[in-house]
Amino acid sequence: MYTLNVDLEIHTNEKEVTEKEVTLHLLPGEQLLCEASTVLKYVQEDSCQRGVYGRLVCTDFKIAFLGDNESALENDEMQFKNKVVGENDITLHCIDQIYGVFDEKKKTLFGQLKKYPEKLIIHCKDLRVFHFCLRYTKEEEVKRIVSGIIHHTQAPKLLKRLFLFSYATAAQNSTATDPKNHTVMFDTLKDWCWELERTKGNLKFKAVGVNEGYRICERLPAYFVVPTPLPEENVQRFQGHGIPIWCWSCHNGSALLKMSALPKEQDDGILQIQKSFLDGIYKTIHRPPYEAVKTEDLSSNFLSLQEIQAAYSKFKQLFLIDNSTEFWDTDIKWFSLLESSSWLDIIRRCLKKAIEITECLEAQNMNVLLLEENASDLCCLVSSLVQVMMDPYCRTRIGFQSLVQKEWVMGGHCFLDRCNHLRQSEKEEVPVFLLFLDCIWQLVQQHPPAFEFTETYLTVLSDSLYIPIFSTFFFNSPHQKDTNMGRESQDTQSKPLNLLTVWDWSVQFEPKAQTLLKNPLYVGKPKLDKGQRKGMRFKHQRQLSLPLTQSKSSPKRGFFREETDHLIKNLLGKRISKLINSSDELQDNFREFYDSWHSKPTDYHGLLLPHIEGPEIKVWAQRYLRWIPEAQILGGGRVATMSKLLEMMEEVQSLQEKIDERHHRQEALQADVPCLLRNSARLSSLFPFALLQRHSTKPVLPTSGWKALGDEEDLAKREDEFVDLGDM
Repeated sequence: MYTLNVDLEIHTNEKEVTEKEVTLHLLPGEQLLCEASTVLKYVQEDSCQRGVYGRLVCTDFKIAFLGDNESALENDEMQFKNKVVGENDITLHCIDQIYGVFDEKKKTLFGQLKKYPEKLIIHCKDLRVFHFCLRYTKEEEVKRIVSGIIHHTQAPKLLKRLFLFSYATAAQNSTATDPKNHTVMFDTLKDWCWELERTKGNLKFKAVGVNEGYRICERLPAYFVVPTPLPEENVQRFQGHGIPIWCWSCHNGSALLKMSALPKEQDDGILQIQKSFLDGIYKTIHRPPYEAVKTEDLSSNFLSLQEIQAAYSKFKQLFLIDNSTEFWDTDIKWFSLLESSSWLDIIRRCLKKAIEITECLEAQNMNVLLLEENASDLCCLVSSLVQVMMDPYCRTRIGFQSLVQKEWVMGGHCFLDRCNHLRQSEKEEVPVFLLFLDCIWQLVQQHPPAFEFTETYLTVLSDSLYIPIFSTFFFNSPHQKDTNMGRESQDTQSKPLNLLTVWDWSVQFEPKAQTLLKNPLYVGKPKLDKGQRKGMRFKHQRQLSLPLTQSKSSPKRGFFREETDHLIKNLLGKRISKLINSSDELQDNFREFYDSWHSKPTDYHGLLLPHIEGPEIKVWAQRYLRWIPEAQILGGGRVATMSKLLEMMEEVQSLQEKIDERHHRQEALQADVPCLLRNSARLSSLFPFALLQRHSTKPVLPTSGWKALGDEEDLAKREDEFVDLGDM
């Protein structure tokens, strides 16, 4: 830790320690709990420690710092502002760890304190790091604010005590949805029927409402899709377990399914009943030679949740940097630390698994059944990745949001537990959804024109996990949400609460800021007239570049029983190590499929596969590095490239308009260029979260390690003996 100096250079004069009153903006239902005055918030600037005085407040929604220069920041037109959470606001759910500094030593704070720190350090789940000096604050206020922050961020909570419900109650008459938001919510039978029709899955599958009112299973949504031959009474048999639930249908008729395991039983009689049940279920989806099914057991042959959590715990420490000195100390061993975390390797394994399943669906024309204990973690992850790779609709913004609703929200992913919103069990906390977003970012940065949304969209979506005014990421299941929002209540007098969804981006961002969520380089699929459409086959053009892998021959006698036994053993928890296909055969099919696809030109409206070789899997810089000044490249990075591309697009569009007065041809070229992107020289590589020297944060390098940059006389002339990367 660096030393606290009394003679700090402060943005405000010491005579002005009695701060100007800065208004605390409260949301509907938000209440002030405690506050402290004359708190010094540190700002990293060059090699110095600087700070600004202000008030530190804690509400039942957030911790906020109200600085004396707040009004000046609000007038900054270049700022990418969130209307709900300000730059110096931390929602209580976003706080990861709290540390105190006692006699220059950093210690984790928890429970009741006997001694209070002179400095408070807060690490956030969005990887921000806040430093607050309490040395000039009154002792009573220090006790009040520190105790309040610890209690309200660490104490276990009841679901009904979340700010989510306070906000919903207070904003009951003022909440409104964005009329332009056409995200499919999948909370009605009509939504599922629409999705079946869109994917041509309605020929083999049917939407059912057997779970209306959650009378069969609280884990499943009220409506879902199953194979047409499956009797609805089978769904009730084991409360939805052991049932193949439809995820998506491929253009060639193959389908992606998922299934949760049956409860583990010791009684031989019950085991026999379960085996017979699964035998019958399997006959409905495996009917060779017309339909074959490949089972993919994600619980035993893939990642574990413990691996994901352990890897991310190591990975995030690389970005929770307390000061510039720590940044440069860790920079020396950056690559070894990155590799030892295994986070990028986990991303690679997820993408590889999705490609393997894509190969089965696309090239081998096989159904794929994903197996998992509750089918609500890795099933959500893998099935979503497969759909993004295979279905161009899922690469549009509305399509992607609908996918998250279908596979994650309605699929029963336990957001409440996996994000540990109630602070009840750290063992349940696993960043599965963040891992999914990181995998999607890999695809976005490798194939930018294929996606209607940007990496900024993915970044703010990851931030929205911790904003408790949206219901999207704060429940474990649709049943839990409907029950607690009053929709399942028998009381006809009480009106059910109506919460916003995270997909209403107008709640968080002004229209100008929302333009940064839309990719101006994305070109929608051109609409064909009837004459053009008549001569085209249903299969997309990418099919022509796929390897000519023959479909598997009809199974020999005994294969069906062997396959059924494999499925049953997996679902009953009796794992077997041998896969259906040999690992060599799987690897050969995968490599042929993968290499063949990448050897052809990319069709951005067809199948899309990522590169998964070592250097192709990268760190999501915008999300993980955006708060570290030293990691910025002023006027450089992908943002500068994007800005130049947009300038060229505007020139091309202008010339095209002069050549062709008929504007219908311009639709493919027209792009709304975000005004914030027009001057690339004033932007940081981590734009829009790190802007031009708003705090004069210049990336610098110690001269001791860069003697080769010039002779000693030249280096001596540089301020503070640092080399400014911005001038290089």
